[in-house]
Amino acid sequence: MNITVISVGKIKEKYFTAAIDEYSKRLSRFAKLNNASEKEMEQIKEKEGNKILAKLPQNSFVVTLCIEGKEHSSEELAKKIADISMTSSHITFIIGGSLGLSDTVKSKSALRLSFGKMTLPHQLMRVVLLEQIYRAFKINNNESYHK
Repeated sequence: MNITVISVGKIKEKYFTAAIDEYSKRLSRFAKLNNASEKEMEQIKEKEGNKILAKLPQNSFVVTLCIEGKEHSSEELAKKIADISMTSSHITFIIGGSLGLSDTVKSKSALRLSFGKMTLPHQLMRVVLLEQIYRAFKINNNESYHK
């Protein structure tokens, strides 16, 4: 399984980088992870959207993280990832910038996912997303993981 995370902005804080590196390392046991970060994107959704779309791997199952998306428990997300892996060998998760995602990017999405109504910084969202993907693989492999 290949996992790509496309995220607007640059990770500046060392503690976020350390957490991202840790979950990336843990995930490497289960999937090939590609972090495709846009460092100098303008804060205009359409321009961000075009840059995001240019990074989309072909034939990837696209998941956008957006506030209007559907919330899932960790177990439900694990099942979704397992179901997706039956038909696709590549999943791309997209995290937008401070203005959200353009309608063009959202239209490419096969699944809109929400982690709740609270707004989180994209750096922290990347950490939370990677942790939940890692947790999903642990669940799908019937391995224990701290709750």
